[in-house]
Amino acid sequence: MLLATGAGLGYSPVASGTFGTLPGLLIVSALWHLGLTVQILACIVLAVLAVPLCEAAEDYFGGKDDGRIVADEFMTFPICMVGLPLNPWVLVMAFMTNRLFDILKPPPARSLQDLHGGFGIVIDDVFSSFYSLLANHLIYGWLVVHNIL
Repeated sequence: MLLATGAGLGYSPVASGTFGTLPGLLIVSALWHLGLTVQILACIVLAVLAVPLCEAAEDYFGGKDDGRIVADEFMTFPICMVGLPLNPWVLVMAFMTNRLFDILKPPPARSLQDLHGGFGIVIDDVFSSFYSLLANHLIYGWLVVHNIL
């Protein structure tokens, strides 16, 4: 349960998903210097591993997608950084768009979270992270073209 709750960050009385995403920043910081192939492989492995972890946590806590479960947040966060440089401004941007899309859950993310078990807990975050990835590349590209970054 330590991993499923993000070392206890999921117990935050407010914004547990936001606090629970923070370990994702550490994952990205540890892996991004290894290149694009490692980034993609890490995203796949983390998302796949999050499914049984979140399912076990859901069984433990006894409720559908309990707010204390944040492994889905931080284990899918790296998706929104694929192909982007590791610098503080990009990390902040990615964190903000990731949280925005996770909260808004644009289609089909919202309906996917209704799926059963760990898969349902994780798949909506995967889709939200893909929306975030697209937004991040668009924003980053705009900032580079305009010599802001």
